[in-house]
Amino acid sequence: MVHEYRRRIFGYECDIYGHLNNANYLHLYEEARSVFLEDNEMSVRKLQELGISIYITRVKIDFIKGISLESECLIRSWIVSGNRLRGLWQQEIEVNGEICSRINVEGVYAKNGKPKRLPREVYEKFSQLMMPEKVFERDKKQR
Repeated sequence: MVHEYRRRIFGYECDIYGHLNNANYLHLYEEARSVFLEDNEMSVRKLQELGISIYITRVKIDFIKGISLESECLIRSWIVSGNRLRGLWQQEIEVNGEICSRINVEGVYAKNGKPKRLPREVYEKFSQLMMPEKVFERDKKQR
């Protein structure tokens, strides 16, 4: 399932050139992933209540085109793969029909600060959201 989240860029998020600051790309992506989880009844709060944390272990961002002040962004998020211990998300930011950035986010599931397998019912929920066919073209070549 591809989740879409719309967001406007504000002045406090921009650098001196009037573009989205590179650190704020991470904020946008994290915000969109959190809303994806909420919209699928797996909010961060709900996961915490189940004793589950998702720790990010690797992030790879491609900056393709700058995003300007007051741009209306469409952030797409999806889960590419995973098992009961780890998952791989991909996301992209589009402005006016153009992809401006892409990201791969790898994470591990944890309980009490240590890697821990997801309970089966939680993994089944995540697996229903996976879209392995939606892997970025550049990443298909590396697999």
